[in-house]
Amino acid sequence: MSTWTVPGYTESLELGSGASGRVVLALHEGTGVPVAVKYLSESLHTRPGFVRDFRAEARLLGGLDSPYVAGLYEYVESPDGAAIVMELVDGVSLRTLLARRGPLDAEAALVILKGSLLGLADAHRVGVVHRDYKPENVLVTSDGASKLVDFGIAVDSGARAGVAGTPSYMAPEQWRGDPASPATDVYAATATFFECLTGRKPYPGDNIAELALRHVDAPVPDEDVPEPVRPLVRRGLAKDPAQRPGDARAFVAELEAAAGAAYGPGWEERGRGRLAALVALLALLLPSARTEPRSATDTAHTVLRSGPGPAWARGWKPTRPGAIVAAAAAILAIVLAYTAPPASDPDAAQAAEAFATTSARPGVTEGPTAPPTPGSASSAAPPADSAAPSTSPGGPSDTGTTPGADTDAGGATDPDTGTDTGTDTDTDPGSDTAPEPPTDPTTDTTQPTDPDEPPSDTTPDAPAVKDVTVTEFRQTGPTTATTTVTVQTDGPRPVSVSLAWFAGDSAGKPGTADGPAEVFLRSGATQYTITAEHAFQTLGCYWTVQASTTPASADGGASQQLLTRRCDLR
Repeated sequence: MSTWTVPGYTESLELGSGASGRVVLALHEGTGVPVAVKYLSESLHTRPGFVRDFRAEARLLGGLDSPYVAGLYEYVESPDGAAIVMELVDGVSLRTLLARRGPLDAEAALVILKGSLLGLADAHRVGVVHRDYKPENVLVTSDGASKLVDFGIAVDSGARAGVAGTPSYMAPEQWRGDPASPATDVYAATATFFECLTGRKPYPGDNIAELALRHVDAPVPDEDVPEPVRPLVRRGLAKDPAQRPGDARAFVAELEAAAGAAYGPGWEERGRGRLAALVALLALLLPSARTEPRSATDTAHTVLRSGPGPAWARGWKPTRPGAIVAAAAAILAIVLAYTAPPASDPDAAQAAEAFATTSARPGVTEGPTAPPTPGSASSAAPPADSAAPSTSPGGPSDTGTTPGADTDAGGATDPDTGTDTGTDTDTDPGSDTAPEPPTDPTTDTTQPTDPDEPPSDTTPDAPAVKDVTVTEFRQTGPTTATTTVTVQTDGPRPVSVSLAWFAGDSAGKPGTADGPAEVFLRSGATQYTITAEHAFQTLGCYWTVQASTTPASADGGASQQLLTRRCDLR
């Protein structure tokens, strides 16, 4: 179990753990917002391939803005660990629900399928294939809704990423290592739907080879499900991906038509009511039963905008440009790991402990992003949900659980029972992301230091700030506004950006300061984009934002003023 913790969060209990890490329930100290923190295990943190894929999962979540997917608050990485801070979903996993309450009636199963399919649809819309849809990765909330989690082995649509997934839910083309497609997720969702209806997986197998053959060649066991939904099962489990719905959105349309025809217009409301009643019987397993949030104040959040980058990264954020560049995070990790000066106070020590933290989820209006202060963990950012480990060629599939979900350490199949086990199965040894051989835990690779050699001064030089621009400043509500500021420097060394807010009744004058300034530490690149929101306490006719940097820019910074809608002067 990892001993490193993310600065700025108070952990209360572990929600689950597995071979590749753990998920804990925590509170953000600045706002009291409850979150789920997913840690990469210590052993995997020493393997670059796993860290790279962990970053990729965070980057992907940052590009998804969906009410049906557990969202990202921030990604934090230090020399001692890596963590994804996620939205805490107050629910239980579908696996837990099936294990405790047994098969579901058709209407409830259709509701679960629809909700999580909508999460898949949002991923498919931006060109992402999940590849690991299964009961462990679907969370059912107390109101009967469902959310999709764990994008640990997701890839770009059309990518050849080897054989990866959870065997009991893998499509025939997934076993063959064909390019990933949305139809692959449709197959896995249908296999999960089948299990909701029958209480068992569609194809049993005594070993991996037999399971693969059944998925590739065995007929669809549609006679085991209620007659009104058999066409859905036959379509979704078709061997040929071309005979399945093309993506999750198309499958949702077919589902709604079939459900409405078979069960009438009230099927969804009845199904959600039954699911809510079942979750209520498991109320003690909900995260909300284990903690009491203090508040949900949203004070500011940062969204990183994209610059030039790979097409697959841009494809994930078509409506809100922005991509967390994994390579830049890796470079930042190396630079700061070797150049950060020894910390002489708690704030500096905390900054050194979490030098790479990214708040990157678009559209978050409530979350753990309090106004940062210099040296705080939430103020440093590099340019750069949760279930069982899956059959993956190299990346971490997840930490062993989802928020509010039971731990399933599986991903492979027990040859004797056909159930998921705790063994990761690497079916693509040639992949460049294949797990590295285990290192000898007794080997000390730390370089000794010469006690007689004087320490070198590794304090990084301050960069020159070339330009500060307020590119946007607009009113978003009666008392709220948002601004976007860009900063250009001549090097990747640390720079702090301060945003100050003012309100007054005179044009051209800042007016009275409205609360403390917000300070953001940035490093690892030469251009930064910061988006922040502010709730004004002083309701003057004119609002002003001023941006300044340390070290100071040649022009002293930038500012912009707007005339509020409440004072439309004509």
